[in-house]
This record gives sequence, C-alpha cells and structure tokens, in this order.
Amino acid sequence: MSENTVDNIDYSQVNTWPFQEARKILARIGNKVPDKGYVLFETGYGASGLPHIGTFGEVAKTSMVRWAFSKLSDIPTRLIAFSDDMDGLRKVPTNIPNQEETAKYLGCPLTSVPDPFGKFGSFAEHNNVMMCEFLDRYGFDYEFRSSTQMYKSGAFNDALMQVLKNYDKIMAIMLPSLREERRKTYSPIMPISPSTGHVLEVPILSVNAEAGTIVFEDEDGTRVEQSVLNGMAKLQWKADWAMRWLALDVDYEMCGADLTDSYKLSGQIVKVLGGKAPANLTYQLFVDKYGQKISKTKGNGISIEQWLKYANPESLSLFMYVKPLTSKRLYFDVIPRNVDEYYQYLNAYDKQDDLAKMSNPVVYIHRDKGVPNGRMPISYNLLLNLASAANTERIEDMWKYITSYNPDLNPENNPDLNMMAKCAVQYYHDFVKPNKNYRTPTEQEKIVLQDLANGLSQFIGKTGIEKDLETYCYDIGKKYYSEDKLKDFFGMFYNVLLGQETGPRLPNFILIYGIEKTQEMINNILQAGA
Repeated sequence: MSENTVDNIDYSQVNTWPFQEARKILARIGNKVPDKGYVLFETGYGASGLPHIGTFGEVAKTSMVRWAFSKLSDIPTRLIAFSDDMDGLRKVPTNIPNQEETAKYLGCPLTSVPDPFGKFGSFAEHNNVMMCEFLDRYGFDYEFRSSTQMYKSGAFNDALMQVLKNYDKIMAIMLPSLREERRKTYSPIMPISPSTGHVLEVPILSVNAEAGTIVFEDEDGTRVEQSVLNGMAKLQWKADWAMRWLALDVDYEMCGADLTDSYKLSGQIVKVLGGKAPANLTYQLFVDKYGQKISKTKGNGISIEQWLKYANPESLSLFMYVKPLTSKRLYFDVIPRNVDEYYQYLNAYDKQDDLAKMSNPVVYIHRDKGVPNGRMPISYNLLLNLASAANTERIEDMWKYITSYNPDLNPENNPDLNMMAKCAVQYYHDFVKPNKNYRTPTEQEKIVLQDLANGLSQFIGKTGIEKDLETYCYDIGKKYYSEDKLKDFFGMFYNVLLGQETGPRLPNFILIYGIEKTQEMINNILQAGA
C-alpha cells in the first residue's frame, strides 16, 4: 500500500495539541541541545496491576508529541517507559488468579511477589512483559526501565544522596499536604526491611547525609542503621518522581488529572534537589460505563486485546488523540464510532492541502510511517446493522451481502474491509444480539411500513438508484411525519425492524441489505403482528 506524506510544510503554522506541547519543550530547554545531548520523554507505569488502555494511551500521546517535536527541531530524542515495580504490593488486584497466595506478599516489592499467573519470575515481570508486548505491537520507539533495576544498580545513588542532603526541605514541602495523622509517621524514604523484605512506611529516626544512611525501627522493633543506596530503600511516590526527574534529566512527562497535585509537589521537590520539573500535559482520565475512573486493580477498563477484537488498531490511536483535555467514557460502545471516524479522516486526507493535513489525526496516528492510501467503501456502523438485520454470525454470509451490494468488492482485494467485517460479526455476537429489543409496530406504523415496502418494487433490478432511493425514503417519511418529526420515522424503522434505537442511513442500509430482502423483512414483521 502506498503512503502519503506532507512536504514543504511550515510547521510553525501548525497548532494542534502535539505541536503546542512540543513548543513547551523547546521553551523549557531554551531552544538548544541539553547537556546530555538529547531531549528525554518519559512515561510512567505502575506495575501493581495488569496494564490497560490508559497505560497504552499515555505512551501513544507522548509519542505524538515526540513526533511533533521532531518536526520543529533536529535535537535527538529518547522515550523511556518507566515501571515503578519496586513499589510495595498494597492490595491484591481483583482480576488475577491465586489471590490468597498473592495476599501473603502484601508489603513486598512487586518484583518480589510471585507471578500469580505462574509464567514469570514475579508479578511485576509479568505485568512489565505485558506492557512491552502491546507497546511493541504498535511499533513504539521506547526504552524500558525498571525501578527495581535502577535502584539496585546504583543508577539512582547520586540522586538519593541529594535527597538525604535535602531531607528536611523535602519534609517541609510534603508535611503540609498530608493529613495530621499521616504527618506523624511520614518519611519520603521507605527502607527495605532487612528481616522481612517489606517496603516499610515508618518514621526515619535520623539521617546521615554524608554516609548515605538512615536509622529506623524494623517491624520486629529492632533499631536499624541502613544505607539508602543500591536498592536498600525506595522513595515515596512524589519524592520518587522528583528524584527520577533529576537522575534521568527528564524533559517531558504527561500525567492524568488525578496527579495534578503530585506533579506540583514533585516539581517543588526536584527544585530543591537542584533539578527542574519536565514540561507537562495534564490529560483528563478515562471513565468506565458507570462514570468511574479506570483502575488497574479493579480491572474495570477495556484491555487492548478486547479493543482489537472488535476494531482496527488505528481506531484506538484515534481515541487517544482526540480531545486529551476532556474526560472520555471508555467502554465497548465507543468502538464503532471511532472506527468510522478514523476512516472518515483517512478518506479526507488526500483532498486536504498540506496545512489542513497537519490538523488531520491520521498524521499523528501514522507519524513517520506515512498515512496509507485507502478508503473504507462500507462504514463499520453499516456492517454492524447488516449483521443485526440478517442475524449474521459468519463472515461468509456477510460477504454475500457485500458482493451483492458491490460485485467489485472481495476479501482478497479489500483486506481492511474484510477485517472490519470480521470485527462487526464479532461485535454483533457479543454486544448487539444479546440486547436486541424489537418493538411491535402500531397500526399506523404498519401502514407506513407497508407503503415503504410496496414502493421499493420500483427499484428492483435497476442500477444507479442511490439518489432516487434516498429521495423516495424521505418522501415516505414526509408523507406520514412532519418535517421536524422525520427522525421518528427512521427511529421507528430501527426499533421495529432492527431491534435497536439507532442505525445507519436508511437508503444505504436498503442498498447493501438488498431491496427484496428489505421487503421480505418488512412483510415478515407485518405478518407476525397481523
């Protein structure tokens, strides 16, 4: 498949959100190459639960900003996907097996918790591998970093020494943000217990900034003096985030709206450590079908595997691109719309000038791979309604209708359409069929439907009828419904014939389903209610 690229564009004129973010980074670095020789993008991931689409979304959005930055500057860039896998297991996720066994390891670093799935050396390794697998599937250019490995290898030692030297200043930043009871026991440093291996949230009794050691009381009451270096301690979240920014010299990291206060406090902490907070986009969170925040431990989101069961990968990237500052409902019923919108943007791309193309989401979805040529001859929504009307659960049956509608279409030459037809069949089986609710037509509606069916006979065996059929459908509607009630006419058709509240444009549906099949469907409904 050939690809489209944008040439000779003045990128200073592009004002999409990824370019706005890229300009923030340029301002942060003063439009010059950082001392480390590159601009560092980071995404963070908590390894306490199975990765979900929100995790993927942060990497996807960050990659879009990174690409925009590459169009504004020749400065090299890197992207780190960081797993906070040294954090202690605080609660057992509800969506994993062997929960009772896993509960025995509460308080242990996630890299010390056995994999409940029995596949890897630890729960963290299992989740890290899953995250990398789905990032690799999308071809993201990133470098994985493990918190445990970074702490234990000594990569964070210099930054940890800065934390000890500025311990009192960090406490002064953090204590006002905590509840009174929490202030009594809080410390930004969490030592690893020498007796149990637990990540301890205990008061630090004394700090020796020169030696790099702390004194604390272990779980058995023993007073212990212990180094904070080489994995012997882990920092609390906000201090950890700031320390990581310092150690890695992070230039850009976005975060969800739930971390707004964390970003501000971490920014204050990294400043006292001698560093600088990265440029940041605070995006709004996804919510589930009940309006609740997506949670890894609850498992109430959609997995990337589930999305790809019903749709093409690009539709998921589109969902991530659109309106990052707006909270969006992430549930299965958003999938069809995102599929069709992706292909609408793709179809429009060739007709746009270069500047307009840079506002088209497909540019940010495909980035340097180039926007593919191609169009979808039948919408996903129409495929779904075709499956619904015909109660089709076999791809072979779907293609009988498709080729009847357009003999030039076939699975071999239309792989995208074939993929979406398979997805539509699966979506129909899992979501539409179980929720079909046919309404019995009223006596007046029976008259309308009979009139519609009778008049369709004039189109049998004719070609090039698209406009005439559209006019006919609207004329039938206007014959029985006022102009402002036409939507009730089409809604009646969907309710009575398809068993659902909404559907495709009626003329399009009749064309692809077939005129005689539509007449037969209407007559069967009328006879059943006679």
